[in-house]
Parts: sequence; C-alpha cells; structure tokens
Amino acid sequence: MADALDALPRVIESVVAPAADDVDRAGTFPEASVAALAEGGVLGLVSATDVGGAGGGLAEAATVVEQLAAACGSTAMIVMMHYAATAAIEAFGSEDLRREIAGGNHLTTLAFSEAGSRSHFWAPQSTARLDELTDEVVLDARKSWVTSSGHARTYVWSSTPVAADGPMTLWAVPRDTRGLTPVTSGFDGFGLRGNESTPVVADGARIPEAALLGEDGAGLDQALQVVLPWFLVLSAAFSLGLSEAVIDETRRHLLATRLEHLDRALAHEPIQRVEFARQRIDVDRTRAFLGDTLTALGSGRADAMLRVLEVKAVAAESAANVTDAAMKLCGGAAFRKEVGIERRFRDARAARVMAPTTDALLDIVGRAVFELPLLGPVTGEEA
Repeated sequence: MADALDALPRVIESVVAPAADDVDRAGTFPEASVAALAEGGVLGLVSATDVGGAGGGLAEAATVVEQLAAACGSTAMIVMMHYAATAAIEAFGSEDLRREIAGGNHLTTLAFSEAGSRSHFWAPQSTARLDELTDEVVLDARKSWVTSSGHARTYVWSSTPVAADGPMTLWAVPRDTRGLTPVTSGFDGFGLRGNESTPVVADGARIPEAALLGEDGAGLDQALQVVLPWFLVLSAAFSLGLSEAVIDETRRHLLATRLEHLDRALAHEPIQRVEFARQRIDVDRTRAFLGDTLTALGSGRADAMLRVLEVKAVAAESAANVTDAAMKLCGGAAFRKEVGIERRFRDARAARVMAPTTDALLDIVGRAVFELPLLGPVTGEEA
C-alpha cells in the first residue's frame, strides 16, 4: 500500500497534471495517466493482499481520489468509479477476477444508471433471463453515463433479477461480451470531459451464470451496503480535491495581482480577504465532515450510515459554492483556461447530478431522520 501511495505524487506531477488541460480541451480519455497509475500500483490499491493487491481501504482510496481531483477531474472520476466497482468485486466476485484487478492493469467501473430509470439507480429497467438451453444469462439494457465505457475491462452491472424476488441483481460483465456495445464517441460534456461517460448497450448479450455477484435478487442490499458507501465517500473526496485546488489558485492570484495605483496586492483588500476566508472555511468544513464520516465508518459508530448519506451532498454543494466564488473573486483571470479555475468550476458541477443526486440524497437523509423507508413512495402508513 505504501508503494502505491508513495508513487502517486510522482505520477500526478509527471503525467496526470501536465495532461489535464489537453484532456479537458479535446475531451479525450486520459490513457497515459491511467497507464501510469496502473504501473504505480494505484489501480490495485484497494484489492486484498491475499489476491495480490495492496490491501488499502476507503480512507486510502479517498486520499488518492482527492489528490487526483486536484490535478485532473476526469482522471479522478475514472479511478473513483474503478474503486467503487472493485469494492463490489472484492466482496462478491470470483478469485480469478479479483486477482486480475489486484494486478493493477484491469480497469473496472459501475454500470448502474439507465435511460429508463434516470438517477433512480435502485430501479433498473434492464433485464436478465436464463437461457436454459445454454445455461447462459441473456442481458438486454441501455446503460447511460458509464464512466470509462470503452476502456473498462469489466462492468459491475445491475439488472432486474433472473428469478428471485427483489429489485436488483449484480453481475461482473466483461467489456468484450458478445452483444455488448460501448458507445465510445459523442461525449462532449460541460465538465469531466475526458472520463468517457457514454452509454453501453446490451442487445442479447450473453454471460455465464458464474458472472453473478452475490445472490440473484440481492443486488440492492449489496449496492447499499458495499457500493454506495464507497461511491458517496469517494465522491466527497473528489469534490474536496477540486475545492482545494481552486483555493490554492485563488490564493496565488490574490497575492500576485496588484492594484498598482494603491501599491498593494488584492490580498491586502478587506473585501477580497473576507470572501477568501469564507471559501477557506467552507473547504475546511468539508474536510472535517469527510474525516468524521471515515471515523464513523471505521469505528462502527451508530450514525455512520447517516454520515455516508450526507457527505456527498455536503461536499458537492461546498465545491459548487467555492468554485463559483473563485470565478467572481479572481475576475477575468478565472475565465482563462490556462489558470485552471474555470475547468474545476465545470467539473465540480458533476457531483450534483451524479446519482444519487444532491436532491435525492437530501430526501433520503430526511427519510432517515424521520425513520421512513429510504427508497420508494411514502404513503403515510409508515407513521
């Protein structure tokens, strides 16, 4: 684990950060950055040591995602989704697949979002049926917003169950499955332009029954207990990394930019100092909340799941506010692409709309506080 974490700053400085502007401008997948992270052992960080991984946990993964997000949001999102998918495969996948991922060159991702159910990841419309003649499972779906869609080697895929009760079943689906088509072109997004978040279509795609992760019909419980904590905590780390980078850029601008007629820097002006202090406090508040969430999870504290549900919303709104304030505080300089503030301003907006969206999370938090069902309609009978 130490080797991967030690390699990270070098990889960021030499490969990830220098490529970030070009990745954003061209909207291209950061292949060189991902390859360098793989070589440094970063992709195998959270795989267990018994299959050859580094044995890192959620706290170490959050450190990686935060540092990557400060340099390149697209690369950070790719690694974040890889870690969330790896957590599911570590918990429910085959030893062979776990060993491949632990080796560091096998990129994974989540394939939950669908055109039919939008951000309601808990209600997949994709189907899975057993072909009794071949003992294969047949998948039909239109997945949307699949990060690394054409580069991930395995998708953690959600579908309706084959035969069991329950809303969801999870599968480990290889990208090269016959009948599976990643749509690898056409993403021209506002932010996170290099993460290749495009649809994947399954048209009678056939996978072996052994691709099942866990039990048929148990996918929602698996997603809530394993995948969602990783996704939400790492999303918060992503937003925090963007915010820290913007704070650093803003500080440099305020110190370097002078009001020549007054012979002093912008940092010497009270209005600018007050606004910057608000940003700094906002970021520090997010860091404290993320740290408390990790502590709650690590100690098994009673409010751990509530913190998990809150942390992405807290960090996403903070990043949106901080990057918005930086655009105003730095004025015209912030609009220049080479400064990096406007890129992070755009990237920060993604966290609000990635499922579960900020509004969805706030509703779920409210349900938890009022001891209502976390998902589904509230009828009044629960009271």
